[in-house]
Amino acid sequence: MKGMMQHRPLLISNILEYAAEAHAKAEIISVRTEGDIHRQTYPQTLRRVYQLANALQGLGVQLGDRVATLAWNGYRHFELYYAISGQGAVCHTINPRLSAEQLIYIVNHAEDKLIFVDTTFVPILQAVRSELPADLRFVIMTDRAHMPENTLDALCYEELLVDQPESFDWPEFDENTAAGLCYTSGTTGNPKGALYSNRSTVLHAMMVGLIMGQSIPEEARVLPVVPLFHVNAWGIPYASPLLGHSLVMPGGALDGENLFKLMDQENVFSAWGVPTVWMGLLGEIQKQGRKPSGFSDVVVGGSAAPRKMIETFEKMGVNVGHAWGMTEMSPIGTHGNMPKWVKDLPFDQMVDVKAKQGRRAFGVQLKIIDDNGQRVAHDGKAVGELYVRGNTIVSGYFNNPEASAKAVDGDGWFGTGDIASIDQNGILTIQDRSKDLIKSGGEWISSIDLENVAMAHPGIAACAAIAMPHPKWDERPVLVAVAAGADKPALDDIHTHMSEHFAKWQLPDDVIWVEALPLTATGKVSKLTLRQQFADYQLPDLR
Repeated sequence: MKGMMQHRPLLISNILEYAAEAHAKAEIISVRTEGDIHRQTYPQTLRRVYQLANALQGLGVQLGDRVATLAWNGYRHFELYYAISGQGAVCHTINPRLSAEQLIYIVNHAEDKLIFVDTTFVPILQAVRSELPADLRFVIMTDRAHMPENTLDALCYEELLVDQPESFDWPEFDENTAAGLCYTSGTTGNPKGALYSNRSTVLHAMMVGLIMGQSIPEEARVLPVVPLFHVNAWGIPYASPLLGHSLVMPGGALDGENLFKLMDQENVFSAWGVPTVWMGLLGEIQKQGRKPSGFSDVVVGGSAAPRKMIETFEKMGVNVGHAWGMTEMSPIGTHGNMPKWVKDLPFDQMVDVKAKQGRRAFGVQLKIIDDNGQRVAHDGKAVGELYVRGNTIVSGYFNNPEASAKAVDGDGWFGTGDIASIDQNGILTIQDRSKDLIKSGGEWISSIDLENVAMAHPGIAACAAIAMPHPKWDERPVLVAVAAGADKPALDDIHTHMSEHFAKWQLPDDVIWVEALPLTATGKVSKLTLRQQFADYQLPDLR
């Protein structure tokens, strides 16, 4: 017997219309490529989104068409999120940090009809124009006064909105209609597309809203440093309008000095981003001798947060939420908002818990599978590959039957490729990516654990642990590190620092000093690049 309740489709357009009515004073504050700071409220944003939706319709955009964006975090990019998916088209966000080969592949694979591009990235598209579909049209996201010379025969964003009606009748369609497309920046093979629906996106916004509501008050200002071109900025552009947050959009200035200045002048309460960004901000905080005004909450995701980073933020009164997820998960899977018993622990023990990846978000199920394919206990000790299931997790990949067939198991669980454990309190610990584990003498060594401890050495600014082949031990760990100053600590000194936490056989066999660590398109350290870079390296005992 079914319940006797009305059924209305969950549509993304509902989110902004709600925000404009319920949170009329909240703002979107954007650092523009034109060089200034722009402000507009949610009601003003909604009127511009109506105009943009009318313009898209005039350009022939239809249900299911893919409309791409190549842009920084800003109000125009936010407007595109809603205008595109609100009328049943698909917002395809493109990461400008991808290689030219990958960009060409995903634009052609997605069969984009239009690309909206920030002025910064016009040269990227001009360089590959001949490899893109001949009928592809371009719109540069600025006004006429700032339109750059280009060979794209591009339209002007602001001119598209002129004289368009400030109202739009959103079509009503099935909530499972595709709404967003984001390609993974996979380390092997071509990128794979995660195709989100209106339903999954609205549910994800509500999930993230439950998490944000635990630590971020209504009317607070939230800074998404995580890009809108990377997994929908972790859902912030959808969740924050529901909660009445003002959004502070940083544009392309993501270095520590510029982030500090923006956060300070705009009184940002909560900021979200990857560890490499926060390392830069912490450097500027140390230089300034204070944290930005109002800064009280930081969410770290994308890769494991070093324990030292968590400890430093917490000591200055900034609550750290350690999150984990994947492009295929929309992306939030777990969050680091901890219960009171964790906060009441002695400081070092509290940091130990916060260094883990936290508890699952509502709507996300987790299971751990061992090498025999058997489900293991959530006791904090049993380790295996992490599988996930839920309404915001992909069931396959866009237009990729081969990859889709491998995406989920027979019961519909998606295999993440992460090696993890879950304790009796439901707290997840990511031990490593399966491909980054180091197997020495038949025993596993976690590269993440090595990195976290090594990073606490005062002479190391950043590091990555990678495996090097060894004829006797199979693999041995090597540390690739960036020095914190002019003096580089000796390997023996690093061993002394790490020996309290590791057995002798687990310690790195060598340290290789570099000026900087290579990053992926999403801001993570690229261990694939490091393995390629040091392919001819020989361990000390093999020289």
